[in-house]
Amino acid sequence: MEQFDVVIVGGGSAGLAALKHLSSKGIQSVLMEAGSTVGTKNVSGGILYSKNPQTGKVYNVDEIFENFLQEKPWERQITKYILNCVSKDKVLSIDLTDSHEYQSNFGCSVLLNKLNSWFAKQSLEVAERNGGGIVNGVHVRNISWDEEKGKTIIQTDELDDFEAKAIIASDGVNSEVAEITGARKKFSPPELYQGVKVVVKLPEEIIEERFDLSPGEGTAHIFAGDVTLGHIGGGFLYTNIDSLSAGVVYHYDSLISNPMGPNNLVNALLNNPFVKEYIKDEVALEPYPDKSLSKMEQLRIKFAVNKLIKRWEKLRFEYYSHEGKKRFLDDKEFNSIEDVKSKMDAIHKELLEKYNTRFETDYVELEYSTKLIPDGKRCRMKKPYIKNILFIGDAAGRGLFIGPRIEGLNVGIDDAVRASNAIKQALEKNNLDVASNYLGELYSQSVQESPYTMDMERIDKYYIKTIIDTAGKQIPSQKIGKYRLLFRLFQNDKLRNISIDIVNKIGYNNMLSLIESEETYIHTPINIAAKLGTKTISEYSLSIPELSQRISNLSYNDDPQSHIKIINPRSEFMKKMVTLCPTKCYSLEGEDVVLQHEGCIECGTCSPETEWRHPRGEKGIQYKYG
Repeated sequence: MEQFDVVIVGGGSAGLAALKHLSSKGIQSVLMEAGSTVGTKNVSGGILYSKNPQTGKVYNVDEIFENFLQEKPWERQITKYILNCVSKDKVLSIDLTDSHEYQSNFGCSVLLNKLNSWFAKQSLEVAERNGGGIVNGVHVRNISWDEEKGKTIIQTDELDDFEAKAIIASDGVNSEVAEITGARKKFSPPELYQGVKVVVKLPEEIIEERFDLSPGEGTAHIFAGDVTLGHIGGGFLYTNIDSLSAGVVYHYDSLISNPMGPNNLVNALLNNPFVKEYIKDEVALEPYPDKSLSKMEQLRIKFAVNKLIKRWEKLRFEYYSHEGKKRFLDDKEFNSIEDVKSKMDAIHKELLEKYNTRFETDYVELEYSTKLIPDGKRCRMKKPYIKNILFIGDAAGRGLFIGPRIEGLNVGIDDAVRASNAIKQALEKNNLDVASNYLGELYSQSVQESPYTMDMERIDKYYIKTIIDTAGKQIPSQKIGKYRLLFRLFQNDKLRNISIDIVNKIGYNNMLSLIESEETYIHTPINIAAKLGTKTISEYSLSIPELSQRISNLSYNDDPQSHIKIINPRSEFMKKMVTLCPTKCYSLEGEDVVLQHEGCIECGTCSPETEWRHPRGEKGIQYKYG
């Protein structure tokens, strides 16, 4: 039976960071990824941070991947961070860039397919030098121990059984490794968020003009108030190079209390007048066919129009792109940028006048995705290991959601390095005995020392101070009515610190239901926006795709073998899945919930009360952007 030093299960950012770091230390490591290629099954909100805490040490992406800053596998470096309080068409925007930069080297927007593909390339080069590598299209089905012989055996759906001295589980929030091995129970709704995202197409220079950005710079908007439709959570809008990531993230138990289709929640954000003005673009629509013409002539015109629209869209996207302009001149396709503009305008005119093509203000949606996100404050594994298996990132339930501070990718990378260092030390001591817990305790201690763990356990009063100071400059306390007294008390350093100390002493976890409430996430932002906000008028309508269109636009490799089995078709939880499943996989027949189809995007929303597995290797969803 083949044996490897370390097997990493799951090719997300954390797993790839572990592969890179272990391989850099000369340790043979193999990463098993279920997708056909790394990155196709990963989704993020998402901003990737590099942090610089005042106390303690974290391991950052730019330390693990040395060329990260030079080769730029990210989208835009976020230089503005704005909190928007929303009430109908009124918005008060509060600049929270200071809190975004709190103890940060940088933060950048990312799309995970691109980012993780780059991580994979960097990691593979080093891993192969040590006899390791990445194996795509492999679904880990079982892990078992033969303690008498000191063996850890991994079984997959695709390969012969093999052994590993140690395993890193980076298989996400719905970790099958955790379930197979009994390392932890499934996360429950109060411990999770549900995130829904769409990627919106928009030319690069139009993004920069609209968001007032220099080339390469990006901005992040977060939203609280009535865009949540009464749920505890909020929205986000991040700039990528030539697209926007727009989405919503809600406490899962808030959704269970008031079930609403995830697509409707993200639609509410998109339909906010303030957001609509950011995502709009000029869109060409095919003309209605002239039914008086012959079928053949209608078909000929359709092909001609389609070809011209594609040509116009491609030219326009390149024309509004810094790299695109350079390519035009380098390829000598045009003599000047003015020639490109002239060609674009000529095609526009031909479409308009010859073919009656309509040009409207609308938006273009590229991809719909959903995922569950662990709330580290509530569900991080206190002992993130079992025997010689170490859990990192989402699989260990680790993520930072503290008001406007939203971090997960960097936490997973920090975990990955700590797990790798623990394995290296255990290998040097020749102590990977599954009965000793030596490896697990090493890792567990290191994770506990991480500043991220401290952030999940306690309210950081200095971080809160940056937010209060910033908000205080932008919200005149005399104009916020009943919140005036509370706001002014919190502006007082001594009183604020005393109250935070009391909360930390009582236990941050014990106070979360009061801190993360409808009052803080919904009612207060609405009142602030209603009193102080500016009205936005948007006079166009969005052509939001139906859910069926969103699903049909995604790429699947269908698996005829279902990866979901309903345990109790009459449970109240499963009845709520009829509404809460992002792809409407469930319906109610009589009193039973049945699985109708599996246009499953592998979010795991139904996993708390189903037998839920990832599809077999290479099967299932393949995200293009992620």
